[in-house]
Amino acid sequence: MARVYSNWDRLVRATLRREQLRNSGQSHERVNSGLAGAVPPSLGRATNIDAILQAADEIQSEDPHVARILCEQAYSMAQNLDPNSDGRGVLQFKTGLMSVIKQKLVKRDGASIDRDRDIERLWQFYQVYKRRHRVDDIQREEQKWRESGTTFSSNVGEILKMRKVFATLRALIEVLEVLSRDADPDGVGRSIREELGRIKKADATLSAELTPYNIVPLEAQSMTNAIGVFPEVRGAVQAIKYTEHFPSLPESFEISGQRDADMFDLLGYIFGFQRDNVRNQREHLVLTLSNAQSQLSIPGQNDPKIDEKAVNEVFLKVLENYIKWCKYLRMRVVYNKLEAINRDRKLFLVSLYFLIWGEAANVRFLPECICYIFHHMAKELDAKLDHGEAVFADSCLTESGSVSFLERIICPIYETMSAETVRNNNGKAAHSAWRNYDDFNEYFWTPACFELSWPMKTEARFLSKPKGRKRTGKSSFVEHRTYLHLFRSFHRLWIFMAIMFQTLTIIAFRKEQLDKDTFKILLSAGPTYAIMNFIECFLDVVLMFGAYSMTRGMAISRLVIRFLWWGLGSVFVVYVYVRVLQERNKPNSDEFLFRLYILVLGCYAAVRLIFALLVKLPACHALSGMSDHSFFQFFKWIYQERYFVGRGLFENLSDYCRYVAFWLIVLAAKFTFAYFLQIKPLIKPTKTIINLPAFQYSWHDIVSKSNDHALTIVSLWAPVVAIYIMDLHIFYTVLSAIIGGVMGAKARLGEIRSIEMVHKRFESFPEAFAQNLVSPVVKRVPFDQHASQDGQDMNKAYAAMFSPFWNEIIKSLREEDYISNREMDLLSIPSNTGSLRLVQWPLFLLCSKILVAIDLAMECKETQVELWRQICDDEYMAYAVQECYYSVEKILNSMVDGEGRRWVERIFLEISNSIHEGSLAITLNLKKLQLVVSRFTALTGLLIRNETTDLAKGAAKAMFDFYEVVTHELLSHDLREQLDTWNILARARNEGRLFSRIEWPRDPEIIEQVKRLHLLLTVKDAAANVPKNLEARRRLEFFANSLFMEMPQARPVAEMVPFCVFTPYYSETVIYSSSELRSENEDGISILFYLQKIFPDEWENFLERIGRSDSTGDVDLQESSTDALELRFWVSYRGQTLARTVRGMMYYRRALMLQSFLERRGLGVDDVSLANMPRGFELSPEARAQADLKFTYVVSCQIYGQQKQQKKPEATDIALLLQRYEALRVAFIHSEDVGVEGKKEFYSKLVKADIHGKDQEIFSIKLPGDPKLGEGKPENQNHAIVFTRGEAIQTIDMNQDNYLEEAIKMRNLLEEFHGKHGIRPPTILGVREHVFTGSVSSLAWFMSNQETSFVTLGQRVLAYPLKVRMHYGHPDVFDRVFHITRGGISKASRVINISEDIYAGFNSTLRQGNITHHEYIQVGKGRDVGLNQIALFEGKVAGGNGEQVLSRDVYRIGQLFDFFRMMSFYFTTVGFYVCTMMTVLTVYVFLYGRVYLAFSGSDRAISRVAKLSGNTALDAALNAQFLVQIGIFTAVPMVMGFILELGLLKAIFSFITMQFQLCSVFFTFSLGTRTHYFGRTILHGGAKYRATGRGFVVQHIKFADNYRLYSRSHFVKALEVALLLIIYIAYGYADGGALSFVLLTISSWFLVISWLFAPYIFNPSGFEWQKTVEDFDDWVSWLMYKGGVGVKGELSWESWWEEEQMHIQTLRGRILETILSLRFFMFQYGIVYKLDLTGKNTSLVLYGYSWIVLVFIVLLFKLFWYSPRKSSSILLALRFLQGVVSLTIIALIALAIALTKLSIPDMFACFLGFIPTGWAILSLAITWKRLIKILGLWETVREFGRIYDAAMGMLIFAPIALLSWFPFISTFQSRLLFNQAFSRGLEISIILAGNRANVET
Repeated sequence: MARVYSNWDRLVRATLRREQLRNSGQSHERVNSGLAGAVPPSLGRATNIDAILQAADEIQSEDPHVARILCEQAYSMAQNLDPNSDGRGVLQFKTGLMSVIKQKLVKRDGASIDRDRDIERLWQFYQVYKRRHRVDDIQREEQKWRESGTTFSSNVGEILKMRKVFATLRALIEVLEVLSRDADPDGVGRSIREELGRIKKADATLSAELTPYNIVPLEAQSMTNAIGVFPEVRGAVQAIKYTEHFPSLPESFEISGQRDADMFDLLGYIFGFQRDNVRNQREHLVLTLSNAQSQLSIPGQNDPKIDEKAVNEVFLKVLENYIKWCKYLRMRVVYNKLEAINRDRKLFLVSLYFLIWGEAANVRFLPECICYIFHHMAKELDAKLDHGEAVFADSCLTESGSVSFLERIICPIYETMSAETVRNNNGKAAHSAWRNYDDFNEYFWTPACFELSWPMKTEARFLSKPKGRKRTGKSSFVEHRTYLHLFRSFHRLWIFMAIMFQTLTIIAFRKEQLDKDTFKILLSAGPTYAIMNFIECFLDVVLMFGAYSMTRGMAISRLVIRFLWWGLGSVFVVYVYVRVLQERNKPNSDEFLFRLYILVLGCYAAVRLIFALLVKLPACHALSGMSDHSFFQFFKWIYQERYFVGRGLFENLSDYCRYVAFWLIVLAAKFTFAYFLQIKPLIKPTKTIINLPAFQYSWHDIVSKSNDHALTIVSLWAPVVAIYIMDLHIFYTVLSAIIGGVMGAKARLGEIRSIEMVHKRFESFPEAFAQNLVSPVVKRVPFDQHASQDGQDMNKAYAAMFSPFWNEIIKSLREEDYISNREMDLLSIPSNTGSLRLVQWPLFLLCSKILVAIDLAMECKETQVELWRQICDDEYMAYAVQECYYSVEKILNSMVDGEGRRWVERIFLEISNSIHEGSLAITLNLKKLQLVVSRFTALTGLLIRNETTDLAKGAAKAMFDFYEVVTHELLSHDLREQLDTWNILARARNEGRLFSRIEWPRDPEIIEQVKRLHLLLTVKDAAANVPKNLEARRRLEFFANSLFMEMPQARPVAEMVPFCVFTPYYSETVIYSSSELRSENEDGISILFYLQKIFPDEWENFLERIGRSDSTGDVDLQESSTDALELRFWVSYRGQTLARTVRGMMYYRRALMLQSFLERRGLGVDDVSLANMPRGFELSPEARAQADLKFTYVVSCQIYGQQKQQKKPEATDIALLLQRYEALRVAFIHSEDVGVEGKKEFYSKLVKADIHGKDQEIFSIKLPGDPKLGEGKPENQNHAIVFTRGEAIQTIDMNQDNYLEEAIKMRNLLEEFHGKHGIRPPTILGVREHVFTGSVSSLAWFMSNQETSFVTLGQRVLAYPLKVRMHYGHPDVFDRVFHITRGGISKASRVINISEDIYAGFNSTLRQGNITHHEYIQVGKGRDVGLNQIALFEGKVAGGNGEQVLSRDVYRIGQLFDFFRMMSFYFTTVGFYVCTMMTVLTVYVFLYGRVYLAFSGSDRAISRVAKLSGNTALDAALNAQFLVQIGIFTAVPMVMGFILELGLLKAIFSFITMQFQLCSVFFTFSLGTRTHYFGRTILHGGAKYRATGRGFVVQHIKFADNYRLYSRSHFVKALEVALLLIIYIAYGYADGGALSFVLLTISSWFLVISWLFAPYIFNPSGFEWQKTVEDFDDWVSWLMYKGGVGVKGELSWESWWEEEQMHIQTLRGRILETILSLRFFMFQYGIVYKLDLTGKNTSLVLYGYSWIVLVFIVLLFKLFWYSPRKSSSILLALRFLQGVVSLTIIALIALAIALTKLSIPDMFACFLGFIPTGWAILSLAITWKRLIKILGLWETVREFGRIYDAAMGMLIFAPIALLSWFPFISTFQSRLLFNQAFSRGLEISIILAGNRANVET
């Protein structure tokens, strides 16, 4: 039976161990028995079972009996808690635990266990365990530490060991306490109770070490965390402590932990804040105060006290938005004056605000709502503080009599928002149908918000929930879906453009005669201005529909006043101007009306100018703000709407002048181009057309008769006008590229652009590093000690400061496998802290220099001076020679003594004298140097090894050989004789004592010098290519370059700005699993195989790092759990994974630890030598605590709780990251079922890894409901932002990376918050990005270059001089307090805020923030690398920009910015997409105009009089359009960036290479993607987050997949353009013949080819025959597969076709689609009159006949497509009928061709005419789907849709199939796609061909 139990036990343990490994991922470390790791959550939350089982595992080997006792107690606790095993996993756990206990109960000898002695055995073990681990001594040390307040010397290893000991002791105590109840009260029970009493009364150590805390252990002081030692932390804790002046808490109130009561306890009691919210915000305030105190830089302050200045700073910054809110509403703040309230009252108010914010959940998106709540609660607090005893707040009282802030304040608001979200219909409802976050928040921008009263009235309008279809009114803006928002938001730009176009056109028509008549005509700009302003006012009135019920009366009054003003003004101006024109034609007129008109316009212009100056000009803005006169305020209010946000959007005068000058240059260039190349050349042709006599149109004309050929003129001017609208963006792009390049050069970017330049300038790095990146605390030590020393000593001091950082950077490169061990040795720099008298440089600078110097010396026939001059020509050779000389002297002196040392001293004395006398060449025989070096390297080769007896003898012999060579070969004859006759030396030599014993190197400095000297003398290869890895080179080059860029001075870590890194995560890859590494795609390629081929050098370095040979396979690595885990990380660090991001961000902590360690050592706190420093800083508790005080990292893993419950691998991997990085924190949403109705409670939780590597819950804050009311990512950020700390927060996406060398510069960047960047301090610091995914495929390279140019040069110009940089989802650093008090770091309203990141920039700007950009620091970022990924990403961004057009943020910025800054904003946000769309629309406008001319016959008629086809204006317009289309202007900033950072030649080469790789095709295709999604979003909505995937994309994409993705966005549009081109060629007229057609249409043909075939050109193996065949089969299967319920679009054409129609939802959308579809009827109408059959007949009846033919053809298709399903006889009859009809049709067509004018070309023409008509009918049927279904025609429509898609697919597929016949096409395509990889000698061909051949035999 025992054997059975034993086997069962092993089985259970193995199962549980696997379960634990899966949960923890810590397979490379020693693991416990598996019991602790398998405790179900339902048991673990309520008890300490897990801790008890962990203790049992720890002591299993020491005492199995005690382990058995602990297991039994754990089982008892589980049984008591869940006796029926109802919880998830409880039964499995209890069964396994019982089996283990039963096995323990069976003694090996068969004897039973005496249970009565369990308590005694446990007590004895407890006492022994305490003595063994010196627990009492530790407690005494702790007491001394607490009393003294000083630090301690424990390292990290000891700390972790102590924590485990405390955890085990705590478990033992808990079990002892339970068992003592049944123990002998006079025996062991008494001893246990005494021990327990002593622990509870006086011993805080156990609970302190195991109490969960985040950063600061506030609940109980910890002796393993040094953060509590810092005086600023102790002062902050002291500042919030309870005093006798506060109301007393009731005696029943429990104080959590072992601490004194404080302000937060009182606030929690009064208002009912949650316990963990109180704990969280307590720590938040303590850290905020302590960091504010440390930044005051008060010297020598060790007194734990917070300065009043620090308190005021925190108070004013936290409550700044509240103060502004009160001022805006003209309301008193809750305190009278700042000086009138004491420190405690300030801290109470800050604490209250933090507590409200911390529990507000989704209400955090409503910053002014929080101000409202705070305002009233602060008043309540004032009243409560006057009481002697603490009492509950009335506003938070529940029905049960308790208090709950969440239930009474937050829940009602949340429930109202949640009800509105339901109306949103998952993003499908119109924005006007529901209130979003902004609507709720803006309710508090008016005094009407006080109607809510306090406590809030549930019947108030604000809290009213929507009922049925009745809408609740919007606040002050309605996001109606229309393009008219573009005009409304930027009406000043459109008015300006229209008036300038009008003015230039008038001047051109008047032949540039600026006389009085011309001036009168130019005054027509007045009516234009008035009418366009009236249109804007009219749009204001119309687009506010839906908000009138909630909008304040003043805003509505303003709308009405402006509407009436501009309405009446427009009528008046137009009337007067018409009378002026009439007056002009009257002879002898007194021109009264003309003078009146001039007077009116002049007065209005003067008033507008004055108001513009007062509102926009910085110099006048102060005057504008001070004027409170009602008359002035009225006109200012009429001129500009007054919002809570958007006030004071002005810059200082110098910045204003800069961006005005920028735009004046752009506008001058634009209008010069427009006048001379667009407008002026069109004047003569236009006049000619107007004066043309009537002619016969070639079709039935309906519009153009008797209107001076208006449509002809429109066709001529339309493409020019389209380009006129968008070409301003071209000039902006060019000038911004030039300005950005100049600014980059001025900032010294690109100075160091190659590894050769790194080598040459390395000597200057230490000084530059010390000047910028070393704080004064570190610099003070060497400068004070060596102030009088020369430059050499100063350089050595700089090198000593630089070396620890440089070596740590090199070490990180080695850890990341970018360099090998040899390269690390060569790149590392000596510590430069030894006694050597010169600077020691890295070996990669000195390699082979000694050997070259020896060759020079051996060949030297000149003097010593000439030889030294030759050596000094290479400064590093001179360094190498000097270092070698001094090192040899020092090493020899350390090795020998007695006579040997005298010989060494004599030799070096003689050499030194010879050098001074210039007679070295005489003293030494330089030709023998090579021999001397060989003897010495033989000696050092022995000394670098560990000492043994044999080696000692060998070293002595080698030393004697060296002596012989030096004495008898190297020295001159005279000196040799002197030494040979030197008695002391001769006697020692003759007696055999000379060098008989060698002192082996033991001093670390000597050991380092011996190793270095050996390498210096033996490495023969030049290190010019070190490091070899391109990424390592790039990083070192940028870091070296950044040292010489301007940046703020680094402050000490203790005084730096604290910051937090914040990463949202959903369900992306965390770490690649072993199975994912080995799983192969359809080509037989695994991820591991792919990476091994792409990064061969890094793979070799990885194998070297883990101690494996190059031939090691992945199967071998799987045999070792440690190596297998390292392999998973190696792969994950090369993808876009969470593991890569976390590793990169944790470099911040490593950098801070290093910097803090050096500074504290400099302060004398920690006296550690520099030689041991690099390893010492990671083990220093003080350095770790200082880093934790300044840096936190929170990853918001929204569904981590669900992933853990479902045991998904992502949860395991996240847990593994928590174990690897102790400072990492993970926040997530946890949900629990409550009740029987499926109701859930939601919690926001924060966890870290405990001492056993398991999740330890730190905070758990209940939420009012499901937090996801809006967009997922911002909601994910919002729930977790309460756990962030510091004054700054860096937003990092999950596809980003960081580097240690950049992390070192972070504290410099944070100092920018205190820098001068305009009239306002920065609120967002922009950071440069490096796109790390551009190294393999050409697409990835294009995307990388495009993105890089935007995130560097583009944002450089946006930030300065344009002052319109926003936040684009990049690694920007936010002023955390500024943003958390103003709505957060993103906006979350559903759909409208789909591009949530940029709204943070909008919000910051509107709330008087300042956004800057800095390029001396960079962060890595991954981008999409496949065409489909790129298209999805660009579709997401374009859709987001479409939503931005509708948003209130864009409207307000467009209205409130001054004119020039508004233009900057427009062209860098939505204007970019408008211009992109106009580029495509220009093609349509031009071609439809040409087709109109061709159909109508106007082109042929006009060409008889004027040659229009080749006119200058049209050429200029089309050339500009083509250059934009192919991405030339996109490439201008890119090329400028190349020139700046790579050099001119490399820039030219890169640009030419990109063209050869068809980048123009890619950019043209991207143009279509952006246009489609931007336009569709504004028309119909449908913007959504599109998951692009972040994997490694080199696999082939099926034809059907590409067709589904691009059919409607590209293929249909391309075929429409192709059809237009064919018709233009067929029926158009051009004097230049074919050449003229080609020149005019080349850009359009290029667009067609790019849009149709780019997905296949850029598709790996797109032209491989076998894959082409497989793609065709797959496409046909998809096309013919029937759809149905639940069938996805990837499987069936029918399902996909239905999905493609989902965007048409509203009546407005259907009407717009109907209007757009009407254009296709033009083709049939025009072609009918061009047939040979119809001749010159233009009767409308012909068009009617064509419809009869079309209907006949449709019926024929229906006949041939029909297939009966039941009767075979009917089928036979049908087939017969189809045959007869076919023969009849053929016969009729033949007769018609023979007997009538019908021709074969007519047949093709009819085909061209009917195809678009059919598409129009199909589009209309889809648009009015419901009506078609009612008529029963939907099945027919669907079949015709299938025919069209089949035809389009075949049209596209045919060329691909043809090209696939030729093998060289596929080879050429691979070279095209993967040129970057081929240029690096990579094996893409193996990857594309697949790995099947390697595995199949």
